[in-house]
Amino acid sequence: MCGIAGLYSPVGRPVDLLVVGAMIRSQIHRGPDGEGYVLVDPTGKDQPVSVSGRLPEALCTMPPQHSLVLGHRRLAIIDLTPLGHQPMATEDGRCWVTYNGELYNYLELREELRAKGHRFRSNSDTEVLLAAYREWGEACLMRFNGMFAFALWDGPRHRLFCARDRLGEKPFYYRWDGERFAFASEIKGLLPACGRPTPNQRVMFDYLDGAALDDSNDTFFDGVLQLPPAHSLTVQNAGVTLARYWDLPTAGAEVSQSPREAAESLRHLLYDAIRIQLRSDVPVGTCLSGGLDSSSIVCMAADLISKGNAEPLRTFSSCFEDPAYDERRFIVPVLARTGAKPHHTFPDPKELVANVEQLVWQQDEPFGSTSIFAQWNVMRMAAQQGVKVLLDGQGADELLGGYHRFFGAFFADLLAEGRGLTLLRELCAYGRLHGPISRYAVADLARALLPASLVSAVRGRMTGNANWLGTEFRRQWGFQMPDVSAGPSSRVQRLQHALLTGKGLRALLHYEDRNSMAFGIETRLPFLDYRVVEYLYRLDTRHKIHQAWTKAVLREAMEGILPEEIRWRRDKMGFVTPEDQWLRTSLRELVCDTLADARTRMRGYLNIKAAQRAFESHVAGRTNIGTTIWRWLNVELWCRRFVDQDPCAAFVF
Repeated sequence: MCGIAGLYSPVGRPVDLLVVGAMIRSQIHRGPDGEGYVLVDPTGKDQPVSVSGRLPEALCTMPPQHSLVLGHRRLAIIDLTPLGHQPMATEDGRCWVTYNGELYNYLELREELRAKGHRFRSNSDTEVLLAAYREWGEACLMRFNGMFAFALWDGPRHRLFCARDRLGEKPFYYRWDGERFAFASEIKGLLPACGRPTPNQRVMFDYLDGAALDDSNDTFFDGVLQLPPAHSLTVQNAGVTLARYWDLPTAGAEVSQSPREAAESLRHLLYDAIRIQLRSDVPVGTCLSGGLDSSSIVCMAADLISKGNAEPLRTFSSCFEDPAYDERRFIVPVLARTGAKPHHTFPDPKELVANVEQLVWQQDEPFGSTSIFAQWNVMRMAAQQGVKVLLDGQGADELLGGYHRFFGAFFADLLAEGRGLTLLRELCAYGRLHGPISRYAVADLARALLPASLVSAVRGRMTGNANWLGTEFRRQWGFQMPDVSAGPSSRVQRLQHALLTGKGLRALLHYEDRNSMAFGIETRLPFLDYRVVEYLYRLDTRHKIHQAWTKAVLREAMEGILPEEIRWRRDKMGFVTPEDQWLRTSLRELVCDTLADARTRMRGYLNIKAAQRAFESHVAGRTNIGTTIWRWLNVELWCRRFVDQDPCAAFVF
């Protein structure tokens, strides 16, 4: 897990080393254990120049002569010796890579490559990546089980080959102006090469109007793109080409198993995913929210670790004194079962006010809610305890129908299939487990049955978006996107596909990466092992939602592993915060001052008077629109941090 960046001019123009140095040092938090560069003459006339550490002043003051420079900040996880230094070259020095991530199956790949004649000098997965590329070319991507983003200079083919992992756990941002290609792990790493940024108004509107985040390849920065998950990118012959190398299984190819068989298959896959993700040369811990997903990982990881006679597993949790948001009553049984060593953090809204600018800076783009702050605290605590790797449960809700909004799609599927008796049984079971059908479940049912444009219009009317958005801003950017009908026929699977590939998981992975890397922490996500993803995506809905229980197959798989009170837990929380209450108390002054500021009014995003009235209604308790108010606040704080300031002046070297 590291920070990468680079500049390449395929037309042969030398790049500025000072710019590349600034790109790398703006991401120093991602790699506190080392820095390195390689300067390449793509024509092959001059030998590459490898630099360990910061670029020497003598090099930076010389006339530019290299048209390709790759940089790297290292977070040492596998092979802590200097042999793991990056950028790394093949043995013949003709290929170089700067790489961020982990190949969990690197040991198996290394043995396979050794059998084919490859020799290895280090124990790092980086060297395995290079050898795999030399052996299989672009097809190596399908052999990788891990999370990754990398840029690899292929000297023999005279091209820069870049790739991102299947689900997009690791970020890769780039800018291409027709003559120069710039890339980095974080957008702030691109800013020295991009000049003063301007907002992407289309993305800004979609965020303010519909809470859209990371649902396209565009970013909040005009001209800055992100490489989509499961894609490679090639820069060659003064052109950029993108190609998809993996996709979710074809709809209709469902796994046909009994509930018991499905549970056994999932248990086997999860155990193996956790087994290979525990590989590390530094301490490994786990996040523990008290929910089904993280608790399953903790119990399985503790079981695997105990067989190796290692130190007890360490867990990290976000807690609150308010019992409505506190999950310690669910955490305690997991700790008792596993003997894990717990660590608890208590997010303080006053600290959020004090650190909100730094949080906005680390995230690069506006984010969805203050729940990010809870995860931020967990990562900081892990770093303070000397833990550099954390396992976490992201992805399980999307794969297993864990969100309650899946009920609406599920009920709609039963209705469309004419399975009225089954629908009636499920509705009765829902009432017994969860109480009366909520208006949210009814709304989700309507969302599943009605055209997206109509749902969007109704939602906007109900939430009052038409009032608090700026009139001209809405007029210019408020057209509705056409409905998208392509995809799986099942509404549950369509929702699952949308969450896995668009609005949903991609935003969660963005937060996971930025929060962890802000403190030099690597997070690993066993539920996103591609074998688990492919299996669960193809599994029939009846294994995921059954008798009003979500994640039915996981509950069955965890029999004898999880404490029963966790296995049959009905509610869902995660690392949440009392956001609505915070906005009425600790954050109230910040919101009032922001809405009253002339800079906020001048941007034109909000109808200030309408927004102030809506905020007053929220403070009085007549409405609960905390996430909406947070978006107003976050946009303005983001503009002040990234748009109003000189981007390079904001860096802390």
